[in-house]
Amino acid sequence: MKEFKLTVQINRPTKDVFAFTLDPKNTPKWIDFIAVEQANEWPPKVGTIYRNQNTAGEWREFELTALRPDKEFVLSTKGGFHVRYGFTPLTTTATEMEYSEWLDNGDVGDGGLTMDALEKLKREVEAIPAN
Repeated sequence: MKEFKLTVQINRPTKDVFAFTLDPKNTPKWIDFIAVEQANEWPPKVGTIYRNQNTAGEWREFELTALRPDKEFVLSTKGGFHVRYGFTPLTTTATEMEYSEWLDNGDVGDGGLTMDALEKLKREVEAIPAN
């Protein structure tokens, strides 16, 4: 099982970065190949189903298999593909987010996301007006 990881520093409190990333309506704002994402319930909990449609019109379904508020969440497919978002506070106003993906059996290769996507996420989150 090979794991693919990317990290980005975002100049926002961890709770803000976590909330933005967990909310399915925000996914198309920073992942260019996702046209829409939705969850079957809100607020989400372990077992919540996220569905996303790519720009080619194909749907994928993920189950929220781990959820630790402001620390991490994991989305998994029935086929054994997993995506983890981890959040580490660097200061009260800065967060390191780690994106990783892996397969139960097989090699994920170079992964699905690029640093361009994480840089776009950074811009989106940092543009949100502070409370």
